[in-house]
Amino acid sequence: MPGDLMPLVSRAVSESSPLAIARGEGFPGRRLRRLRRTETMRRMVRETRLSVDQFIYPLFIAETVSQPQEIASMPGQYQWSVNGLEREIESIVTLGIPAVLLFGIPAEKDELGSQAYHPEGIVQQAIRKIKALAPNLVVITDVCFCEYTSHGHCGVVVNGEVQNDATLRLLAQEALSHAEAGADIVAPSDMMDGRVGAIRATLDEHGFSQTPILAYSAKYASGFYGPFREAAESAPQFGDRRAYQMDPPNAREALREIALDVQEGADMIMVKPALAYLDVLTRAREEFDLPLAAYNVSGEYAMVKAAARNGWIDERRITMEILTSIARAGADLIITYHAKDAASWLSER
Repeated sequence: MPGDLMPLVSRAVSESSPLAIARGEGFPGRRLRRLRRTETMRRMVRETRLSVDQFIYPLFIAETVSQPQEIASMPGQYQWSVNGLEREIESIVTLGIPAVLLFGIPAEKDELGSQAYHPEGIVQQAIRKIKALAPNLVVITDVCFCEYTSHGHCGVVVNGEVQNDATLRLLAQEALSHAEAGADIVAPSDMMDGRVGAIRATLDEHGFSQTPILAYSAKYASGFYGPFREAAESAPQFGDRRAYQMDPPNAREALREIALDVQEGADMIMVKPALAYLDVLTRAREEFDLPLAAYNVSGEYAMVKAAARNGWIDERRITMEILTSIARAGADLIITYHAKDAASWLSER
């Protein structure tokens, strides 16, 4: 130790002695570092505990592929064919991941997204395949139209505008077709007003009163969705989705959106994206006692992958820190493309 530091160290030691503290002098007696000394001790007092049971893993099922096709902007993620799912489902189950979230990419698209609710649509086929391979794996389906419409918007378009009420009937039809195919949970992501109520009424009317709804309640018009639009082939052909997805500066509005979905019958609620909206996630946790999900979206995933490939960050450490932050903010469930890696890392602890 350099000689000029010795007097400072000696003074600090003397001022932190029990006698000095008893006299009200020097460093306080409460030392928070005591419980950080070893990894085992840190684990024992950890406030937020991450578990594989919290993870939901998204899957892209494409009618146009016969072999897995890696998504360029999402390294490690693929478009899968229905017949090529067996090994991937086996891997997911082996890792203990409890649920998957399905997105479908049909071979043909039209203005009404009719393949979204076709009994033999790509997602309907995938549901049946996955339930046959792994009956206990929870299958959640995204209920929306952007992957299925020729214009790439999330509903019926008339004169360049997405029609809210005309879309509700089709969303309910899509959700019903998923339930009939064997989906465990349906998850409307379109952001039409009233869609949870319309879906709940249709499911109940057709004997699916036990099928839960996971509502994308606070879904923002975010720039973090770019890689997903490549993966799902769902970029809008004109305009954008700001007229129906939430405006990023708004937080109080998110609570109103969630409250409406709860009132209409949502069983679980979601905030999407996760990282830029941790404050919204925390406010939702404080306000509502339903199971709360957060979507760690494609752009968040892609940034980590890109930085890791350039050697700028420790991928494992950063990923686990991000997922822990989402859980710490209040999420019970985390939809994440990191799920398989994170599940593997958690198993090594």
